[in-house]
Amino acid sequence: MAVNQNFRGRNPNFRREQQQEHRTNRMIRVPEVRLVGEGIEPGVYPIEKALAMAEAQALDLVEISPNAAPPVCRIIDYKKFLYEKKRKEKEMKANSKQSEVKEIRFTPSTDDHDFEFKTKHAEKFLKEGNKVKAYVQFKGRAIMFKDRGELLLLKFAERLGEVGALESMPKMEGKRMLVIFAPKSQKKKTDKEK
Repeated sequence: MAVNQNFRGRNPNFRREQQQEHRTNRMIRVPEVRLVGEGIEPGVYPIEKALAMAEAQALDLVEISPNAAPPVCRIIDYKKFLYEKKRKEKEMKANSKQSEVKEIRFTPSTDDHDFEFKTKHAEKFLKEGNKVKAYVQFKGRAIMFKDRGELLLLKFAERLGEVGALESMPKMEGKRMLVIFAPKSQKKKTDKEK
């Protein structure tokens, strides 16, 4: 009885083919490929010659661009290539910090000490690269003091002028008057500043 080698359970390479991100060596099933890379004369080669060149260097033939005609391949150490790729992705992920929106709450009767304290927190948040949403909460009859709330937020905006940019003028949303600050782009510190 003949056994079908392409049957999922019988072909040991089937599972590896399904898991690999790029086709390598004998998985590349085209008559010719375009070779690029270091130490290789760029050009179109028959697949057997490209495989022989890779084998002679004890490296892998890796399909980099499968949709090109003919597919583009490189002769490289595939495991090292994957390691470098994962390392770069991890580095990029670490460098891309997610910014948050931090909230600072005032009332129309916030005193000077509280104002200074909250301003310092807002400066810290903006220096860390986060946005700051500041609002004055009006409760009950305090809604009559909208002008106090607006003056408070404008004073707050003036104090944060060096580290944050005001996105819009104070506006009412229900019983709150709010403003949003975006961090100003920080120039990278030179060695002297550190």
